[in-house]
Amino acid sequence: MELKKSIEFTPYLASAYAEGFCEGEGATMEEQILAWSYLIETKLAWSLQGWYGRQAHSLISQGIIDKNGFIDWEKIYEL
Repeated sequence: MELKKSIEFTPYLASAYAEGFCEGEGATMEEQILAWSYLIETKLAWSLQGWYGRQAHSLISQGIIDKNGFIDWEKIYEL
């Protein structure tokens, strides 16, 4: 199952949604996952502060998002 990407992420906006600040406050779980997918797909997760890389690695290790940014929605809804 692939959720339609309705948010046009920029590096700043994806960071805000992933971390939950400014525009990302109150983001849904799906929006946060989409933000992480963007950060992983664009490889930005690895160039931002260490927390982003650690969080991205955790999501990949859990099988929620693969290293190319593909989201396994079924895995998420199993949790």
